[in-house]
Amino acid sequence: MAAGIASKCEIQIAYAIGIAEPVSINVDFFGTGKYTEEQVTRFLEQGDTFDFRPGKIISALELKRPVGWSYRNTVNGGHFGRELFPWERTDKVDMIKDAL
Repeated sequence: MAAGIASKCEIQIAYAIGIAEPVSINVDFFGTGKYTEEQVTRFLEQGDTFDFRPGKIISALELKRPVGWSYRNTVNGGHFGRELFPWERTDKVDMIKDAL
């Protein structure tokens, strides 16, 4: 959203037991995308900007050792749209814009 590629977006990632890489990535812009959903899906599947392997997600979001937030914060006030959570970072905006 911060990269301005769509005003509405849903990304579905599917996994299979024993396989670290996602078996499927599906993007839906609900008709609001500046790029095709296929273009963004291919970009995400490359894995250069976002690594969707579970261990890498846990590491990137510091889920085992939260810094500056706690899981209690996710219960009190919600877990989306609050800057204290690492999954709300927008530090990859330029990489997304450059790639697309």
